[in-house]
Amino acid sequence: MSHSYDTPPWPPAVKDQALRWLEEAQASEPSYPNAATLATCNGQGRVSARVMLVKAIDERGLVFFTNSLSRKGRDLAVNPQAALSFYWKSLARQLRTEGRIERIADSESDAYFATRPRTSQLGAWASMQSQAMPADNALQARLKMMEDRFGDQPVPRPPHWCGYRLVPDYVEFWQEGEFRLHERDVWRVEEGRWIQEKRFP
Repeated sequence: MSHSYDTPPWPPAVKDQALRWLEEAQASEPSYPNAATLATCNGQGRVSARVMLVKAIDERGLVFFTNSLSRKGRDLAVNPQAALSFYWKSLARQLRTEGRIERIADSESDAYFATRPRTSQLGAWASMQSQAMPADNALQARLKMMEDRFGDQPVPRPPHWCGYRLVPDYVEFWQEGEFRLHERDVWRVEEGRWIQEKRFP
């Protein structure tokens, strides 16, 4: 599979199906239909995974936000490749994506940060994400520090908190079938163009 940095945009039909599956999940999943597992890899080849919330699916890929100083942020700084996988149990579906990671524009991160609840904004300043806490009350103490620091003023976006976009070069729509005879519809980039294929389960 090609992982070229000149990945062509994913076909509109692929993006539209991803959006349609997400919309259908929003009607059937009890909570967080936009939750997806993000897998990253550091410079030594160690893989880690965690559940993230995908905040947008657009013409260029899938957007999520996080602390760039976190473990995932450090992984992406040295190895800007990742996989995002949704699993919707209520629909017996998976949506798997792989590709390169790019930072979104600061203006886009600013705009999204401004929509977050104030406590979440303060928490982005207070949390030293992925670092060891010296005491059980350390987070609450740091949150109080940030409340005092900003008072009644608007909370700006921390410079280390930003948005990322996974630009896919592999997309798989997986639908569960009876007797594990699942349907797998794959789109992938090969030699600079998107091709579609079915795969055995």
